[in-house]
Amino acid sequence: MGNRESSRAVRSVAPGDSRFPTPRFRSISGLLLLDKPQGLSSNQALQKVRRLFRAEKGGHTGSLDPLATGLLPLCFGEATKIAGLLLGSRKAYETECLLGVTTTTDDAEGEVVRQRPVPAIDEATIRAALGHLSGRIVQVPPVYSALKQAGEPLYRRARRGEEVEVPSREVDVHRFDWLGRDGDRLRLLVECGSGTYVRSLVRDLGEALGCGAHVTALRRMWVEPFMQPAMFTLEQLEAIAARGEEALDACLLPLERGLAAMPQLPVSRAEAASLGQGRRLLRNDVAATEFACAIDPDGRLVALVEVDPTGEVRVRRGFSAGALAAQSPA
Repeated sequence: MGNRESSRAVRSVAPGDSRFPTPRFRSISGLLLLDKPQGLSSNQALQKVRRLFRAEKGGHTGSLDPLATGLLPLCFGEATKIAGLLLGSRKAYETECLLGVTTTTDDAEGEVVRQRPVPAIDEATIRAALGHLSGRIVQVPPVYSALKQAGEPLYRRARRGEEVEVPSREVDVHRFDWLGRDGDRLRLLVECGSGTYVRSLVRDLGEALGCGAHVTALRRMWVEPFMQPAMFTLEQLEAIAARGEEALDACLLPLERGLAAMPQLPVSRAEAASLGQGRRLLRNDVAATEFACAIDPDGRLVALVEVDPTGEVRVRRGFSAGALAAQSPA
């Protein structure tokens, strides 16, 4: 989920200690497509990148477990205002699972709960089980997850040894496919909507096959609208940062790229100025929609707006005119 972090120093120093000046954070806006490494939480990865950019404000969209790698869109400055919209986007993962072993966390980071022999299972049987876990399904999220009950993440209660009951919920699994097999290890492809846990899919697949299973590797391939993302690793960003902030800022995408799938409403400069002041417009040439991007003649995002059936245009979320609109070949 998106996290917004206030500006803070990288290291704690005594007031007035000139040997260790507090780094100056700056106001920048844009999106960065990070290739998150294994072993870091999403927030840890965000903070490393935020310090490289010296960004005052940053957040991430859709947490990845420490075990997982791959696409983690990061939002800086004005882009944090669209983080919630990106959270609901369709996503794709490649995962590897081990049959015959279940764990407390449903992945390789947990303790082994049970081991069972793997029966003779052919490809047709596996594909049939995958089919039953596709479409609009009811899923129980993992006990060790960041979902909150009474304001506290479930994983904290589980770590204290408390008995945790996780309510089921409906999720969308657009695709759950077989990619290959090596002994008791399966490689799978998942395309899903927001709120779907791949760990739960693998756990339920293992139970359907009668032997249990857990995730051993997970990589997020894309998140709409970034279907073929040009991602940056932390190592690449550190090397680019050595060339200066101008080179680093060139890695950022403009806010508009994160909203590419949303309807666009071209507005004149006068209309853009009105929207910037929170005023309503009346347009009889626009279809009603809950969200649309108001774009000025220079192609800049002015505001996210709602258009009602009468053609009245209201600002849902405004953006600063000084927001960085960095360009990138990604």
